[in-house]
Amino acid sequence: MSVIYVLLTISIVVAVIFFAAFIISVRSGQYDDSYTPSVRMLFEDELVKSKKTSSTQSDSNQIQLKD
Repeated sequence: MSVIYVLLTISIVVAVIFFAAFIISVRSGQYDDSYTPSVRMLFEDELVKSKKTSSTQSDSNQIQLKD
């Protein structure tokens, strides 16, 4: 029974160490994305065009159905 207590204690200590390492890495900016904002403006036009073409296609489909 004492082995369970030892293993439980060791696992909690390891979990706390990993959690502390995660918090330290987040605070230091390890997971900050510095690449995406710089290229986001290159891809916005494609998203807007695809939405416009899909709405234009649906408008033309509606017109065809009405005729």
